[in-house]
Amino acid sequence: MKKFLGVFLILSIYFSPAIGQEKLIDRVISTVGTSYILQSDLELEYTQFLAQGNTPNDKIKCYILQQLLTQKLLAQQAVIDSVEVSESEIDDQLNFRIRSMIQKAGGKERLEEFLNRSILQHKEEMRPAVAEQLKGNKMQGQLVSKVDVTPQEVKKYFQSLNADSLPYFNTEIEYAQLVIDPVLTKEEKEQFRTKAEGYRQQVLNGSDFGTIARLYSEDGSAPYGGELGFSTRDAWVKEFAAQAFKLKAGEISPVFETQFGFHFLQVLERRGEEVNVRHILIKSKPTPAALSRAKSKIDSIHNVIVNTKRMNFNTAASLYSDDKETKYNGGVVTNMEDRSTLIPVDQLDDVAVFNAIDPLKEGEVSPSVLYTDKRTGESSYRIYYLKSRIAPHKANLDQDFAKIKEAARQDKVNRTLSEWFESRRETTYIDINPDFLSCDELKVWVNNDDKIVKGK
Repeated sequence: MKKFLGVFLILSIYFSPAIGQEKLIDRVISTVGTSYILQSDLELEYTQFLAQGNTPNDKIKCYILQQLLTQKLLAQQAVIDSVEVSESEIDDQLNFRIRSMIQKAGGKERLEEFLNRSILQHKEEMRPAVAEQLKGNKMQGQLVSKVDVTPQEVKKYFQSLNADSLPYFNTEIEYAQLVIDPVLTKEEKEQFRTKAEGYRQQVLNGSDFGTIARLYSEDGSAPYGGELGFSTRDAWVKEFAAQAFKLKAGEISPVFETQFGFHFLQVLERRGEEVNVRHILIKSKPTPAALSRAKSKIDSIHNVIVNTKRMNFNTAASLYSDDKETKYNGGVVTNMEDRSTLIPVDQLDDVAVFNAIDPLKEGEVSPSVLYTDKRTGESSYRIYYLKSRIAPHKANLDQDFAKIKEAARQDKVNRTLSEWFESRRETTYIDINPDFLSCDELKVWVNNDDKIVKGK
């Protein structure tokens, strides 16, 4: 079986109505230095393009092949520069892909039926291609890791933009948050420990671990029977790792607690410094009493900030907030896209956040609100501080320097990569099958005019 490149591509070849059961007739369509690209690589990428709901378009294959050529050049440079990826990195990526494939297939058994091989066998077949792809990605990261722009370069970049096409920014705000999580007492936690212990006893009495996990586990691994895949000790919180690495294959742990709730796990296989486990998680959900205590605590902090004014918001957030991502920054929330503190109001992650902040004037603090994270379902109480609000406006250096700086940096990154690829294309033997040299974007990849002529 060909060792395929690309994310989730093998799945789509088997599920595509058009070619799901057909065999690909393979051939080399490009040579890059000492490596080659097969027709099957290209067809599988194209199948994924169609699987995403796109309209059939043969011209997209030119773009796909260009991407594959790019990956080959990066991977080869990674070998020259001794860029390595660890087995755990490869395993993490393989597990991520396999889990997604299982989800799309509707279960492990169905995927194995379509693949006509075991999941373990299929993962090993994918391993060399995934390793090459990860090396290429890491190589690209190294090429641009030190790229930065000076204020003068930012100004020059902005002045080069067409004034009529400058973006128009919606209302933006700078704000901070203080988060108090509900904390359960030992007695309140006991009901969740007891629930987890009940499921553990079912497994010990002969019930299938994977079935119990699928039915009752509250972890994201539940659809996969609780299996997490091979990982090193540092991939998990210390309580989980302690259990995973002290048991032998097949053994089942006692119920234990982590920050996520109560677990028990079974070791499936050990391989050197890595172990593959499956587990069942019962989350410790906040009780009404725990929520009431959290609200009392945050209202007390609110009183200190707003009424007695014995402490400003940023200091209080640094001292008392349970949100590790913001507390060490005085509670200030950062825009992850451009690393600035300006957040477009239409990008606030929850209606409750908008409703709490929208009535505030600059410098004001909101009353406490109950917030539920849409991703995890976890609840907490929060108060918000509005530092500034910027009205809608066309992009300018005074108000949008951080955004423009990031755009200028990205432009410099693109030029740096373009120059690198151009130099490698000139010094690397590249041959492309004449069938593809009608693509204008691929003609620049061949090393001499003869190959272009043959493609006409």
